[in-house]
Amino acid sequence: MENLHDKRKIYDRSELFESQIKQNPIEQFRDWFIDAEQYPAISEPNAMAVSTLENDGCPRTRMVLLKSYTWEGFIFYTNYESRKGKAIELTKRACLHFFWPPLERQVIIKAELERLPENLSDGYFASRPRGSQLGAAVSPQSEVIPNREYLEVKLKNLEQEYEGKEIPRPRNWGGFMARPYEIEFWQGRPNRLHDRILYELTSDFDWKISRLAP
Repeated sequence: MENLHDKRKIYDRSELFESQIKQNPIEQFRDWFIDAEQYPAISEPNAMAVSTLENDGCPRTRMVLLKSYTWEGFIFYTNYESRKGKAIELTKRACLHFFWPPLERQVIIKAELERLPENLSDGYFASRPRGSQLGAAVSPQSEVIPNREYLEVKLKNLEQEYEGKEIPRPRNWGGFMARPYEIEFWQGRPNRLHDRILYELTSDFDWKISRLAP
């Protein structure tokens, strides 16, 4: 067994004060996301963890890619019949998490989710690379399959079926809009006295801003 007691890092790149932040968390997210996009060491700034609650009461987390964000919320796409898709349909909620280690920052978003209108999912699916379209159509995401060859054969058959044709969006695949009701911005600081700024959506659709102890 390896002892990891001494594996630690000093966080000292930046700070997060109330005088610096935006009053709307989407604006604050935009500023931080632009920083992450422009930082060479961050290869996928839009990579985020999505946590959902499953039937056994245990959360399940996986990495997906954020595809858009608006004043309303955050958009990503998945198979509606996957484990995450089913969990979202059951609870209508999820937690999104961004971690950008080189910037010593993370963002935690609690949100209510709803399916995107079909025309928006159609439009995004049509914009995807053909290989990604085929992959979405081929994979019965989260289901048990016999082996890798099963997928390869299905892919080959689908390639032949749609050779020279447009690939339609599978009806069980599309987007979710995650409408935030709580967003926390975390900036690493020395001595583990990190900055944590919490935005909470109020009943009159304004944002209450608080500082949390690290």
